[in-house]
Amino acid sequence: MELFSGSNYPKNLISGRVSWQSPSNIALVKYWGKYGEQLPMNASVSFTLKNCNTQTSLSFEPRTNISSKAVVENSLKFEFEVFLDGKREKSFEPKIQNFFERIEGYIPFLKDFKFKIETSNSFPHSSGIASSASGMSALALCLVNMEHKLLSSDSTNFKLTEKEYEKASFLARLGSGSACRSIGGPLIVWGEHPQIDGSTNLYGIKYPFEVHECFLDYKDCILLVDKGEKQVSSTIGHDLMHNHPFAEQRFKQANGNLSELIPVLRDGNIQKFVEIVESEALSLHAMMLTSMPYFILMKPNTLEIINRIWDFRRNTGSNACFTLDAGANVHLLYPEAEKEAVLSFIKKDLSRFCKNGEFILDEVGLGASKI
Repeated sequence: MELFSGSNYPKNLISGRVSWQSPSNIALVKYWGKYGEQLPMNASVSFTLKNCNTQTSLSFEPRTNISSKAVVENSLKFEFEVFLDGKREKSFEPKIQNFFERIEGYIPFLKDFKFKIETSNSFPHSSGIASSASGMSALALCLVNMEHKLLSSDSTNFKLTEKEYEKASFLARLGSGSACRSIGGPLIVWGEHPQIDGSTNLYGIKYPFEVHECFLDYKDCILLVDKGEKQVSSTIGHDLMHNHPFAEQRFKQANGNLSELIPVLRDGNIQKFVEIVESEALSLHAMMLTSMPYFILMKPNTLEIINRIWDFRRNTGSNACFTLDAGANVHLLYPEAEKEAVLSFIKKDLSRFCKNGEFILDEVGLGASKI
């Protein structure tokens, strides 16, 4: 793709290290189903989170020879090692290998360097929070930062330009679709939508319309129902949409919900926000229930928490609502004004349905930052 094609790099290759921190995100309007190379079948919009993030450092040095170790472990083309919390994590390396193969045309210097990728998450490993969005976006930012260093005579005051932001989001998408929504904030749109100028399937863009102040400091409590590996991966789930009997209706519904959300976010209509967000979460899981083969990622405690949120809202007039990713954990979204009441509800009622009583308190954030 010419838009982000690789540049000509200088012959005098340098050594160095770059580090970025990038957050996770939670979609309000979901995407489920993709085509081509990580392109979405419908547009989506997400809240960028703040506390759930990945910190990644990329160390690089010119690759003077191809070691036998690299041949065995990562193929002849690329040489790298991945470390999680200071320990070599070989299980992550096939995914990075696939990522490098996808992006080589846009980052052609990959084959000229030996890399050490060091990563850590602010949330517990295997906590049930997907780290692919935060992890892949952080790595993409490191690569764009590295490219800037190679091309610029003055890289001491590196600052992401709009074009570099787009390229980082574009690259992140090729590692994990939703990762393209983690670089900016507080609201990011990914996917072409007729009402949103500049929206594209290629990368995430900042939500371009007015947002009511009540949504700018929204809270998200992630209720950790299940901390194990999902029975069905998101990749397989997306693929099952190709022959799904309700696929076209679902894509139309999602784009329609995004249209409806535009005046809701502008006017601060929290009641309508709740309706759209919860409907989107249940529609996502309805696609799993009705695919072939069909599968269920929700657990009994997922449903228990949902029902208790509904009871809480009926009994108190709260605006707290739930959303779900492709898994069993529940994201409890609520306005800052309800913080004390909702926290009390979480601790007294909902936490007992979480694995070991665990939950993570998060809030809307502004995106990635250089470390």
